[in-house]
Amino acid sequence: MEILLSADQIRHRVDQLAVDIARTYDGRQVTVIGILTGCVVFMADLIRQIDLPLRVGFLTASSYRGEATMPGNLVIRDDLLPDLAGRDVLLIDDILDTGKTLTRVVARLIDRGAQSVKVAVLLRKVGRQEVPFEPDFVGFTIPDQFVVGYGLDFNDEYRHLPFIGVLPGGG
Repeated sequence: MEILLSADQIRHRVDQLAVDIARTYDGRQVTVIGILTGCVVFMADLIRQIDLPLRVGFLTASSYRGEATMPGNLVIRDDLLPDLAGRDVLLIDDILDTGKTLTRVVARLIDRGAQSVKVAVLLRKVGRQEVPFEPDFVGFTIPDQFVVGYGLDFNDEYRHLPFIGVLPGGG
C-alpha cells in the first residue's frame, strides 16, 4: 500500500489544527460532535490537544455500505447527541468528499439549536465536491484516490493503521 500521509505528518498537522481551533474559540466552551465511525481516531487525537473546555458527542451519517466505494443514500442518526441549544459546535469528520454529508449534518445541528457550527475535516479530497461547502479547518488536501487508515476504512477494515494510504485498486 502506498503511504500518502505518514503518522508523523498526521500528528504534526493535528497539533497545528488544535492550536488553530483553540485560538478561534478563544476560551469559550465548545461541544465537539464527531461523525462516526471514521472520525474516531482523528477526533481522539485532536480533542486531547485542544486547550478549551469541551463537551463531546457523536452521531452517525453514513452513505457507504459494505464494499461500496461510491456513496448511496445518506442516513443520519443523532439521537445520542447532548442538548445543543445555544452551544458553539465543532463538527469533526474524517473526509470532505462530495460535501453532501457535511452540508446535511450542519443543517441538522442548526435545526437542533446550535448557536454556531464550525467544521474540521482531516482530509479534503480534490475534484469530488458536488455541493459548495467550505470547512473551517482542514488537515490535508489530497488527490481523488480511495484512501484508508487513521480511521478511514474499506469494508470496515484498515481503520487501525497509523497512516493514510492509498488502497491498491481503489477499493
